[in-house]
Amino acid sequence: MKAAAIILAAGESRRMGRPKATLPFRGGTFLSVLAETLGLFCSTVIAVFGASADALTAAAPAGLKTVANRKWEQGMLTSLQAGLKAVPKSCDAVLFTLVDHPAVQPSTLAALLQTTEPIAIPRNAGKRGHPVLLTRPLFEEFLREPATSQVRDLINRHADKIEYVEVSDTAIFDDIDDPALYQQLLARESAL
Repeated sequence: MKAAAIILAAGESRRMGRPKATLPFRGGTFLSVLAETLGLFCSTVIAVFGASADALTAAAPAGLKTVANRKWEQGMLTSLQAGLKAVPKSCDAVLFTLVDHPAVQPSTLAALLQTTEPIAIPRNAGKRGHPVLLTRPLFEEFLREPATSQVRDLINRHADKIEYVEVSDTAIFDDIDDPALYQQLLARESAL
């Protein structure tokens, strides 16, 4: 399966107080580390920016394809749609994730890419996380949805086509939205 990756980084990071994509992590930033990990498995890695799009594009790592979503305030689906439009036609799947999940393990990505279902979602202890794998037959449906739709609802609409991939990787749950959660992540990393 030839896959692309989409990193959703369009929000304004209000609670964090600065763009989460630029937060220092493992000698790089959330964005650079996540792009590098995804790049191990994906032929194209796309980052979708909204708030601060120009500054983030200028600071993006080399080799990262950037897309500006001017409709980012309308919701996450508009960013996913902007990213899907940039996926090369040669790719038959996409892994998409939020930029505030920078510690996801390569083994999780490898496991997701083994799916034979239209959708694959990592799961640990009965709880699902990111990234999510979508295969090309679903792209058009996602692109046709109105901006008011929720990504989760679109995925749940295809509950019978989801493969839950059991992983030991608890980083699939990371949702680093504020400075306290960021410090918890850094503490967890230093304990490894």
